[in-house]
Amino acid sequence: MLTLRQIEVARAVMVTGTIAGAARLLNVSAPGISRLMKYTETSLGIRLFDRRAGRLVPSEQARHVFAQINAVFDKVEDLRFVLERTQGGAGQELLIGSVPSISHVMVPRAIERVRAAYPHLVIDINILKLEEAIDYLLLGKGEVVAMSYRLDHPALTFEPLARGGLFCIVPLDHPLAARTSISAEEIVRHPLIGIDPNDPYGRIMSDIFRERGLSYGITIRARFGSTVCSLVRAGLGIAVIDQFTIADDAFPGIRVLPIDEAPVFETWIAMKAGTALSMFAGSFVRFLREEMARPEQVDGRSPAAKPRPIVT
Repeated sequence: MLTLRQIEVARAVMVTGTIAGAARLLNVSAPGISRLMKYTETSLGIRLFDRRAGRLVPSEQARHVFAQINAVFDKVEDLRFVLERTQGGAGQELLIGSVPSISHVMVPRAIERVRAAYPHLVIDINILKLEEAIDYLLLGKGEVVAMSYRLDHPALTFEPLARGGLFCIVPLDHPLAARTSISAEEIVRHPLIGIDPNDPYGRIMSDIFRERGLSYGITIRARFGSTVCSLVRAGLGIAVIDQFTIADDAFPGIRVLPIDEAPVFETWIAMKAGTALSMFAGSFVRFLREEMARPEQVDGRSPAAKPRPIVT
């Protein structure tokens, strides 16, 4: 009985015609090839090669053996090809979701790394609100959702993703733009733009003020954090936003101010309970967690506006 290694070595000798050539082809030592071939011939009880004009050629006795060796080798190569394509994501899909606050900058950075690792993988990304995320996971439309809030649901599992901060954003020509930080009490003195406080994401922003008994009156409401940033850039007011939405200077034309109370913004990975992630989804989660942990994500045009989020 031949092992795959013996088959590989015998074929290398057959292809190159010399022990030294087979050694170079397999990137091993020539004495090792010679010893393995002697052992193989002894164990089989037949001579595999004859020497002719200084080259090794399959013996007549082993002609049928090499026909089978070639067939086995071709099957092994086919298997290797299929495995490489599978490992590269060929014929596979990654179905993921994300809330808008994480999808704007962080998800694309993670997906860039997923694409590099699995160049043939088909990737489907959905931008979801809370009510959509639940059905997305329970109906099997995707494997994971990156979320900015955690909820109690018996059919869903939540794992910590990353922790960051909340910041105040103002137009560059706003009187507050010269400040290096601002308090919650000062923020509410200005026209505010934000997400509806009844929305889970909007509630994260409004809690800073509610906990301090401050009135949080929004003059312009928007559905997504990216819209809030654009409205602030247009000079229509100021806002509180999470650091992941504004990471990497995603919205030039705004000034980012640390809030004195240093509110924390927590994010989560949600998945259907009792399910195991594919290696593709697992890689996405790992890459996303690493990207969200990178320092100096927020360009506030001052060192104080560049916190390092804490990975939990």
